[in-house]
Amino acid sequence: MLIDSHCHLDYFTAELDGILARAAEAGVGELVTIGTTLDQSLAIRTLAESHANVWCTIGVHPQSAAKAPVPTPEALVAMADHPKVIGIGESGLDYFYDTAPKDVQQASFRAHIRAARMASVPLCIHARDADTDIATILREEREEGGHYDFLLHCFSSGRGLAEAALEMGGYFSFSGILTFPKSTENRDIARDIPADRLLVETDSPYLAPVPFRGKRNEPSYVAKTADVLAEVRGLTSNELAALTTANFRRLFRRAA
Repeated sequence: MLIDSHCHLDYFTAELDGILARAAEAGVGELVTIGTTLDQSLAIRTLAESHANVWCTIGVHPQSAAKAPVPTPEALVAMADHPKVIGIGESGLDYFYDTAPKDVQQASFRAHIRAARMASVPLCIHARDADTDIATILREEREEGGHYDFLLHCFSSGRGLAEAALEMGGYFSFSGILTFPKSTENRDIARDIPADRLLVETDSPYLAPVPFRGKRNEPSYVAKTADVLAEVRGLTSNELAALTTANFRRLFRRAA
């Protein structure tokens, strides 16, 4: 069984039954739909309640960090107090888009880290064009407040952030980017990361893997990314599925 560890099912509301049926046919047994604003997080929590194999997270995407006041860690923890919520996020830093000032993104990121620690659930991290600041904040929060679990989702950053995250016990989820012909460095990093830190995802409806690149992505396509990751690691598809599912269970302890 594969698990799509990061998708956005609220984009598929009108056709969700078909999306979930195709995922099941592709061997995708469970999915995690991701919070991007507080209101939307509540909505996907309700969505997850309606499907036994769907989990969710609570959080504010860095591109939305300036659309409302930065939530307190306590507020995030209260929203995460639900049997379907298995993580905090996605939060992080995105310096590619100029949709929120850096200081607001950083304040939101720190609030989410603290909430993840308080709730004892992992933090799902969005990192784009901000590797140095991501690593710095992760390290500072760890030194000041103690351990917390985290996942760098849709990992497409450089080796420097990968090494820093590994030192702090981080996990890594790979998306359809792994299958793109020019993603040589991404595949090299995926090859070198310890086996017990690997997950797979779609980030659907974005970043469809080859051979669907350029089309709308959906959770069933995580099998294509998993096949490439298996090839990179020298594993069979079944071995890769078992490995990433075991890693998911270890990281997302509420998803039992």
